[in-house]
Amino acid sequence: MRHFDLVIIGSGSGNSIPDERFADQQIAIVEKGVFGGTCLNVGCIPTKMFVHTADVASTPKGAAKFGVDEHLDGVRWPDVRDRIFGRIDPISAGGLRWRSEDNANVTVYQGTAKFVGPKTLDTGTGEVITADRFAIGAGSRPVIPDVVDLDTVDYHTSDTVMRLEELPKSMIILGSGFVANEFAHVFSSFGVRVTMIARSDLLLRHEDREIAERFTSLAAEKWDVRLQRKTVRAERVDGGLRLHLEGPDGAEVVDAETLLIATGRTPNTDLLDLGQTGVTTHPDGRIVVDEYQKTVVDGIYAFGDISSEYQLKHVANHESKVVRHNLLHPDAPIASDHRYVPSAVFSSPQIASVGLTEEQAIERGVRYVKGTQAYASIAYGWAMEDQTGFAKVLADPTTGELLGAHIIGPQAPTVIQPLIQAMSFGLDARTMAKGQYWIHPAMPELVENALLNLPLD
Repeated sequence: MRHFDLVIIGSGSGNSIPDERFADQQIAIVEKGVFGGTCLNVGCIPTKMFVHTADVASTPKGAAKFGVDEHLDGVRWPDVRDRIFGRIDPISAGGLRWRSEDNANVTVYQGTAKFVGPKTLDTGTGEVITADRFAIGAGSRPVIPDVVDLDTVDYHTSDTVMRLEELPKSMIILGSGFVANEFAHVFSSFGVRVTMIARSDLLLRHEDREIAERFTSLAAEKWDVRLQRKTVRAERVDGGLRLHLEGPDGAEVVDAETLLIATGRTPNTDLLDLGQTGVTTHPDGRIVVDEYQKTVVDGIYAFGDISSEYQLKHVANHESKVVRHNLLHPDAPIASDHRYVPSAVFSSPQIASVGLTEEQAIERGVRYVKGTQAYASIAYGWAMEDQTGFAKVLADPTTGELLGAHIIGPQAPTVIQPLIQAMSFGLDARTMAKGQYWIHPAMPELVENALLNLPLD
């Protein structure tokens, strides 16, 4: 039985842990799927490449208001798909080759890992290994809901839908979160008729409610949005599939050629048989870790989707850096910083958020004031003819400490970054608004004016 100094389970953010400082250690990386993890292969990176292409395809719809007459001749789906994965797939293959062939101290196992004893791992390749330390970054996978006869119809998840052989004429998207809404934008921009099925009363219900309400209203103008619906049964029909729903007005059905299931993700802990190790989990399956990313078992760390409440690549990257430091410096560990974790939705319109929502502030009894600013009221907003986007900031009324920020509109994930920086480094709203130049007439004036509109004491 081969023994290692360190075993890393998962080749996403975990692949960045071994650097030149680990050259004197024997390391194993175990990956059950495609090398490079979710973000590279089926997540953040390819989806945003599709999103940008969708943004290009959708420009003719809004061109007339600028006095420009445009039309979309068509979308060459195979060209779109193959351009994206023609870049992604070689990166994944190159990463595997580099780790396997060019790192003499690293052994890569391509199999589904499962613990068979304390610090003893079946690699899923027929070989069982042991190690002094483990770093578990095995990620998450799409949730498949419990719907009667769902297994009788062909459906896709985010893992498969980007590699469709051809574009369908119609698509049902089951779900209301960021994955569902990003793909709704992508496929509707490519000419697919999209129907969205949501159990809640809003799309993106975890966002600040004003943001979610604005987004849901705009989405309903583009897609067939069915809210407060429960999917009870699926069936095959000629030309595709049918879902039977229950909603406020009773039973209904919806038909389409293709179904995309985007109802959330679940951590891959159940595949690891963690009971063999003593590692504990939360009720939702996430591994329990402390601020140093340590589990309750000495020498076993976890990070990313398998342990974090934030299913975000930038969080997984941050936590993997913490794990790397703490593996190298166990006597001087550092803690993960989860104070101000931002998120973004790359749909249409785009959304970005950081800190407390207004609802969370009320629920927690936090004193706050809010300032808002519409894109339509700044000069660059005039240039874009944007009539729906806005920024909203929350702050302590006395100190001006920024508590939260939420933006819906063009380039929201970029525009919000100065607010993330201010919150992270303790810059108060007054100082931020008045203590620097703001380029005129650039989009960050949206942030400047939202800050100035805060009714501080």
